Amino acid sequence: MSKHGVSIALACRTFQISETCYRYERKFSDENAEIADWLVRLTANRRSWGFGLCFLYLRNVKGFRWNHKRVYRIYCELELNLRIKPKKRLKRPKPDELAVPDLLRVGTEPADQAKETAETTQAR
Repeated sequence: MSKHGVSIALACRTFQISETCYRYERKFSDENAEIADWLVRLTANRRSWGFGLCFLYLRNVKGFRWNHKRVYRIYCELELNLRIKPKKRLKRPKPDELAVPDLLRVGTEPADQAKETAETTQAR
């Protein structure tokens, strides 16, 4: 900016960006490397642990106070996220065909059949 003799505020207004956006500097890049190192070591030792267990281990056991969204972003950048396995379906054999009752006769009324079945069950 000093090369052209224009203030930062004027240059930012010209390009329609905020001054905070111009002055922004990323922090914690070395801390991100530490998070990545921990995540790689944890997932190498415990392959069945997903993000939740890794994060809780770092938070509760190791005492790190990192934001879960930040840790998850690094976890996904490292492509450590596990595949969500679908539930296996049980293969069941096909059921037998339904048996036709002996009392069913062609040409009789359903009410007559109900009376006959009631009489035969009472007789037993």
